[in-house]
Amino acid sequence: MKKIISGKVREVYDLEDGRMVIVTTDRISAFDVILPTMITDKGKVLNALSNFWFDCTKDIVKNHMISSDLKDMPVEFQKPEYEGRTILVKKLKMLPYEVIVRGYMFGSMYDALKSGKLPEGVHFDRDYDLAEKLDEPIVTPSTKAKEGHDINVSLDYMKKDIGADLAEKIEKTAIALYKKAYEHAYKNGIIIADTKFEFGLDEKGELVLGDEVLTPDSSRFWNKDTYKVGTSPASYDKQFLRDWLKANNLAGDPNIKSVPAEVVSKTSEIYHECAERIIKK
Repeated sequence: MKKIISGKVREVYDLEDGRMVIVTTDRISAFDVILPTMITDKGKVLNALSNFWFDCTKDIVKNHMISSDLKDMPVEFQKPEYEGRTILVKKLKMLPYEVIVRGYMFGSMYDALKSGKLPEGVHFDRDYDLAEKLDEPIVTPSTKAKEGHDINVSLDYMKKDIGADLAEKIEKTAIALYKKAYEHAYKNGIIIADTKFEFGLDEKGELVLGDEVLTPDSSRFWNKDTYKVGTSPASYDKQFLRDWLKANNLAGDPNIKSVPAEVVSKTSEIYHECAERIIKK
């Protein structure tokens, strides 16, 4: 067993038998800086949400989950500190794309629309206001950069790179995943404005959903009760923390020493509320 990834949030261990162990920590990053203060239970919340969605969407596409029971894992992980934040998964040949599904006009897409510089291959039949729901969700891929920011590409680019059949299957699968998740979250008071998926291929070359799925770190979740077109809706994610960093001139500061307990507590509370709302039958 060897650690192969130590990311912003996750630690990944290769068992060298076709399986991996993924541990989701309480680390948090903002403005490309991993902060020195952990957010209580954040890793458990992200893990619980991903596990919920993997189970919820397994009728659409296979996923990499094998088990979340520590008893099924190497003895090194059978300890209290790994409970609730650790999963055993199938190792995949991951595809080098983040597949972003957008259901609302927001963020970089809104900026692109207003500047008249929409990404290649993206067209809309009408204008949209800020935070307005799109007539149909769209897929905008990006390449996964090892360093720096990911690069947005067109669907045609992805088709030429990995083949039209696989790219089209990914597009259809991503839309189906988004729509099913959207309906579930919406009835529980949360709007999924956009999200990103990552896919890989198994030993048979079949498409498999991997990484994390539909968490506040990989998605934009809005409160349905306070959502309003033309505004920037409050989100269930690290925005509260980001706002505190900006207000204290600490955004992007790699020398930040700590985050106040009240900011940690509020951020943890937001993550918990998101999970509690979604993980309802």
